[in-house]
Amino acid sequence: MKGQFPIGFFIWNLNKKERFNYFEADVFNKHEDYIGPKNIWSYDNIKLINEWVKTFRYSKSESIATIIGVGSDFQNQRLVRFGEPHMKVPASNHNWQTTKENLIETSIYYTVRHIFDSNWLNDRDQFLYPNENWKSDFEFQNNCLVSTLFSNNISSSFGTNHWIPFTEYEVNAQAKFESNFMTDFIKGKIQAETKTSDLFSIPTQPEHTACQPELVSGSNEILKQVQHDTTKGVQHNKALVFSEEATAVFDAGRELWKYYHKIASLSRNDYNVNASLYDIREYFQGRNDKGRMNSKSDDVTYMALIGELRNKLAILADKIKPKVYEYGFLKE
Repeated sequence: MKGQFPIGFFIWNLNKKERFNYFEADVFNKHEDYIGPKNIWSYDNIKLINEWVKTFRYSKSESIATIIGVGSDFQNQRLVRFGEPHMKVPASNHNWQTTKENLIETSIYYTVRHIFDSNWLNDRDQFLYPNENWKSDFEFQNNCLVSTLFSNNISSSFGTNHWIPFTEYEVNAQAKFESNFMTDFIKGKIQAETKTSDLFSIPTQPEHTACQPELVSGSNEILKQVQHDTTKGVQHNKALVFSEEATAVFDAGRELWKYYHKIASLSRNDYNVNASLYDIREYFQGRNDKGRMNSKSDDVTYMALIGELRNKLAILADKIKPKVYEYGFLKE
């Protein structure tokens, strides 16, 4: 039988009635090599992760993207993705609008669903409704935001790109971005609740241009501006404080964005000042005759920069993974 999923062989004593939460199974691969033990959970009376989504999915603020959360297991991992705001999605799918009010929670959801590779052994493992402890762990929250910012499928083809994690000055952009939402959010300038419907409602402040220096996203200077109040859960209107691992991701990503703007701006026909990470990858890697993005580029510098970003993301992922179990998103 072909397929990337586990097959179990168990003997049940039907004369013995008992409720089980889980049992430990011995796991072998298709070559009959022993892999090790694995806990098989019943998930009876346990709420799944898409029940948790209901606690933050409804927002009156303007959308910066639709997120599609198909299923609650690993086999649907590749279907968990972003789309343009208010895109039409089958009613059977869990989807909601990502806004300034639920960006952190949405980033946690997206990161948790993608942080582990899907394989034949975890194919049916379920993502669960977490405990409350994540709410006071701002490092975890912000790590998930950074992981999402640098590993999503957001494309400027969706419309205005609100997901650029840098200012124009940081990456030497040759024109102003259509949106500075994400850097304003990082700096605590975005108000979570406002009497206006303006997505970018921020406190009165001097305007910046692409030629004026600003604090660097993820830099020590911006991180020192405001510290979190650790008593109230997700914080709004405050500059986010990032871990060393997350800051390293910013640093690697910044170099990649700078290189894109340096190279792409030489050819005005191909230059997209609002390019997302996905757009940058597409620019350098191109597509094959079937329309699929190539896995690599002939540009040696680009390959080194994207490789460094992926390396820093892997280090950040290793910091996030234990928290996924600690906060109950997965059972071991």
